[in-house]
Amino acid sequence: MLDVPRHVVEYLARLLAAHRRRMGTPRGSRALGPLRQAVLVLRWFRERDCVHCLARDVGISRATGYRYLHEGVDVLADQAPDLRLLTRCQKEGMTHVVLDGTHPHFRYWVAQSAVRLVTG
Repeated sequence: MLDVPRHVVEYLARLLAAHRRRMGTPRGSRALGPLRQAVLVLRWFRERDCVHCLARDVGISRATGYRYLHEGVDVLADQAPDLRLLTRCQKEGMTHVVLDGTHPHFRYWVAQSAVRLVTG
């Protein structure tokens, strides 16, 4: 059992399926479908179990397990905001910003008790 809401698993599965389409991966050519790959990736984040154990649990090789894990992590990382947002906030004179992951474009609010911008 995975202690993660179903909509999170389905979201990652949709991202993985879109990634596979962009890569031109033929449907049914992978050892795991996007949903099972999403579960593997989220189990790794949640349980920090060894990759070869996770791979064994779903019947794939250790190498494929690592490849699927890294692909899933990369797909998730592509969803993260980049640092240009913080640079823009700094240029506008903001000293505090909150990044809220509930909006696709990561809305932010200026607030006194928010995370302090670190300038470099």
